[in-house]
Amino acid sequence: MGKYTAFKLPLKSLGVGTHEFEYHLDKQFFVNMESSDIHDADLSVHLTVQYNGDIYNLDFHITGEVVLICDRCLDDLHYPITASYHIVVKYGEDYNDDNDEVLEIPETDNTLNVAYMIKDTVELAVPMKHVHPLGKCNRQMSAMLKKHRATSGDEDAEMENELIDEIDNIDAQSSAEGNSDPRWDALRKLSADDNITE
Repeated sequence: MGKYTAFKLPLKSLGVGTHEFEYHLDKQFFVNMESSDIHDADLSVHLTVQYNGDIYNLDFHITGEVVLICDRCLDDLHYPITASYHIVVKYGEDYNDDNDEVLEIPETDNTLNVAYMIKDTVELAVPMKHVHPLGKCNRQMSAMLKKHRATSGDEDAEMENELIDEIDNIDAQSSAEGNSDPRWDALRKLSADDNITE
């Protein structure tokens, strides 16, 4: 049995109507795909196929969590995933994926392997920059990074280190007191949103 046999969609044996498929992705899926960014996963994939006798509408909905490596402290970074992908598949003379919304496959293909579609959908949902929110990185590694930056004499790095220290101290105080300052909460949220969009 091949690595991706479970992801072969039996197109020609599907009758007209709606068909549902479920897949679970774990670490082994991304190892098989040779993904360098995703080190572990616990993802559920729900695929709905609507066939009208001519074309197949494929709707993927993926939810769960992946484990990345933080670019700043190198610790595991658990990142939630919610992603959707829609594509139309139809039979034609040759394989043609020039259109982002329509995939044409040869009449001789009885099945369609959706493993790479799923992988691409997950990877597109992962941000380019993998970093913990401020104050959540491994403290020992952050301290080493600050020490290294201090020796480089970079003024921007010094200011960033001071800000990180200040936020870390506020995080520690908030945790100890059980309450937080809404102004700093807003700043942390803004910083976290920047990390997600970068």
